[in-house]
Amino acid sequence: MAAAVPLILLLRSDANTTVVEAEPLPFNFLRAQATSFPVRIDPSPEPPAPMVRFAFPPHRTRTADRQSVRSTLNSAGAFMLRAASVTVASHPIPEWLRARYHSHAVVSINCLLFQYWPAGGRVRGSRWFRIESKKTFAPPKEVHVQVTHSMPPQKMEIFQSLDGWARDNLLLHLKPVEKCWQPQDFLPDPASDGFHDEVKELRERAKEIPDDYLVCLVGDMITEEALPTYQTMLNTLDGVRDETGASPTAWAVWTRAWTAEENRHGDLLNKYLYLTGRVDMRQIEKTIQYLIGSGMDPRTENNPYLGFIYTSFQERATFISHGNTARHAKDFGDLKLAQICGIIASDEKRHETAYTKIVEKLFEIDPDGTVLALADMMRKKIAMPAHLMFDGQDEKLFDHFSMVAQRLGVYTARDYADILEFLVGRWKVPELTGLSGEGHKAQDYLCTLAGRIRKLDERAQSRAKQAGKMPFSWVYGREVQM
Repeated sequence: MAAAVPLILLLRSDANTTVVEAEPLPFNFLRAQATSFPVRIDPSPEPPAPMVRFAFPPHRTRTADRQSVRSTLNSAGAFMLRAASVTVASHPIPEWLRARYHSHAVVSINCLLFQYWPAGGRVRGSRWFRIESKKTFAPPKEVHVQVTHSMPPQKMEIFQSLDGWARDNLLLHLKPVEKCWQPQDFLPDPASDGFHDEVKELRERAKEIPDDYLVCLVGDMITEEALPTYQTMLNTLDGVRDETGASPTAWAVWTRAWTAEENRHGDLLNKYLYLTGRVDMRQIEKTIQYLIGSGMDPRTENNPYLGFIYTSFQERATFISHGNTARHAKDFGDLKLAQICGIIASDEKRHETAYTKIVEKLFEIDPDGTVLALADMMRKKIAMPAHLMFDGQDEKLFDHFSMVAQRLGVYTARDYADILEFLVGRWKVPELTGLSGEGHKAQDYLCTLAGRIRKLDERAQSRAKQAGKMPFSWVYGREVQM
């Protein structure tokens, strides 16, 4: 017999993972598309607040066999969860319940509470049912509208013709493996009889390092550990990607060898921090996994013009950051850590030289297209590689880490302006001639941008002085001044 069954869905914000707890009841209404339901959202006193009620109008259902309902309970609950989250996203709801898409979560709503009663509008023997779904790893949030393959096809020929140039001018900035330093060169030797004494000495030195510096060092290390993402990004670029995984082109050889050299940076910092005993390695390891799974959104559009401008900027940024952490380590009396950060900075400087050479060559071949690409990247702003950083707790972890780095002078908005000014001078942007109308506008924009950024930084500095403290899971939840 058919019956009109009003359904009340109640959702709450819950990040835990539990099992389904419910009794059988008809689920035929789930065959309808959730987005077709008109939804009324209002506060509900039952069960405990904070709650929001989604009142769906009655739908005709038929009493289902209890056994078959039991077997479909899990899938029905999962459907309800997805349906509700889709519906909720288009309606104004309280901040605590707002669906927040991120690299690490499906939505913040993953618990459904619903009430069922027979037709007639009278609540007779009503029961509450609770369904929670397992949290799966979701794709990263798309921070910006995604643009792909923006380089005109005819410009592919430029990069194909530059393979010989890259072989002669790019690969010389790589070091032979046998002449490269390795992480073990700077760490206690586990095969040595003095290993335990060396570790003890390292830990004694590390006791003098303050938490805010550790946060910066950990943030830098996590950024380095997301290397798979950066190789992936380079291999999205049209005309220069490694098409086979072992391509012999100079562009592909560079990408693989650059990745291999960079791999030592995260390894060394990771092992050093592990030996200090000062940081929560499990929280750090979670952050690394979240970050690699999240990817990054550099807005390079598969376009090697944009991609190599981005890498030129980023290599100089990491050179500056590691150089500043080396200086701080020396101030704190840890000369070994200063040496570690310094040797990493020297690698970044060498890589910066290689990437800036590529863009310099593009300015020589195609000045108009390259200056437009540089202006485009600067208007979009250079996103830091770890901007999707998350530790399972702090939704704004990267922002908070950046604020600490800004306060300590590890990497600042002034550094950002200095990098831009350096690159504009390195590539002789003010001296470009023969540009189109749009090219001249881009040139004017770039030549004055660094000064404008510095003025904005001065205002931001005064606001930053009012920032409070923030707990960081990397240092066992201890609070750090922002």
